[in-house]
Amino acid sequence: MKLTVSAATLGFVALTAATSNQYINYTTVQGYFEQDLESTDPSTYDYTSHNFGLIDRSYDSDKPASKNLTQWERFHAELQALNDNSPKHVSYKLFFLGRHGEGYHNAAESYFGTPAWNCYYSLLTGNGTTTWFDADLTTEGINQAEIAHRYWLAQYKTQHIHFPDAYYSSPMTRALKTANITFSNLPLAGAGAATFLPEVKEGFREGMSMHTCDERRSKSYIESLFPTWTFEKGFTEEDELWTGVTVEPSGAQDERSRAALDDIFGEKKVTKRPDGVCVPHKKNDLVISVTAHSGEISSILRVIGHQTFKLSTGAVIPVLIRAEEIAEEEPTTTIAWTQSAYCAAPPATSTASGCVCQGSATPITSGYPVGGTTVATPTPF
Repeated sequence: MKLTVSAATLGFVALTAATSNQYINYTTVQGYFEQDLESTDPSTYDYTSHNFGLIDRSYDSDKPASKNLTQWERFHAELQALNDNSPKHVSYKLFFLGRHGEGYHNAAESYFGTPAWNCYYSLLTGNGTTTWFDADLTTEGINQAEIAHRYWLAQYKTQHIHFPDAYYSSPMTRALKTANITFSNLPLAGAGAATFLPEVKEGFREGMSMHTCDERRSKSYIESLFPTWTFEKGFTEEDELWTGVTVEPSGAQDERSRAALDDIFGEKKVTKRPDGVCVPHKKNDLVISVTAHSGEISSILRVIGHQTFKLSTGAVIPVLIRAEEIAEEEPTTTIAWTQSAYCAAPPATSTASGCVCQGSATPITSGYPVGGTTVATPTPF
């Protein structure tokens, strides 16, 4: 299913799913990871506690010699067998969905409190100390990405885990840098693994609200950080999705996430790197890394029918996805973006029920919010 984004008059953006004579239906293959189990508590779960959550169990693909293999080696053989034994219109891929490390916007929300953050502070670009527009990683965020890096290395050394065959990242700075810290300098060549050469995809960015942390920087800026990384076809120089006025509903985000999955599972040609080298996208890539955001990962999980599993900053969840091409036409759907209420000054109180502005001021629901200014007085966090 392909999506187009159309910006209409002030305060309205629509996502439209174009009609096609076939679509891909996604489901989660359960029984392989602890994160699939209802008994697993996302709020306390540590993905580094045991093999990214891979359950110790036997597989239909096990052979007598499998007893000499690690659980991850046996799982990869199982993944290959699932694809080898499935009809042509069905395929399986293992996705490692990683949330970026803590960003300055996360620290700001913790400092101001979520209601005050949503009603006012998130509409600013920062305070007198730092910036949370397209937020960078905090020191803790860098540490969380380094934990992921060390864990991947340990899993390779002790479990012979199969490194990703392809890498994708949200275009937001915090995700780009998390992916780079996590996967750079791993022994990929020695393992016979694919080169770490991520593709930057709009579809994997955070759900877009009026928050300035949801606005991305230019393509040129991303290229200045990582000049050899690739971009999906049609990636624009400037951000044409974030408006600062409207909010992307969860249904619209899910369609965006679905389109990104379609792009990965579908037949693709090549991506041209900035240096002119063309990189082929292989349909038989079985292990996929996606570095994204809490809301975006939640959206992907909804699309594939996985149970709700909220990730803390820097956490990773592996999911085995079954994709089946359905030879039916889906109707065109249009989902309108909405507007949220906000205050023109710091709110009087912070409540979970909504914005409570100072004095008798009514929360604003139209026009550009605060205008990208910064907090006048530096705030420590």
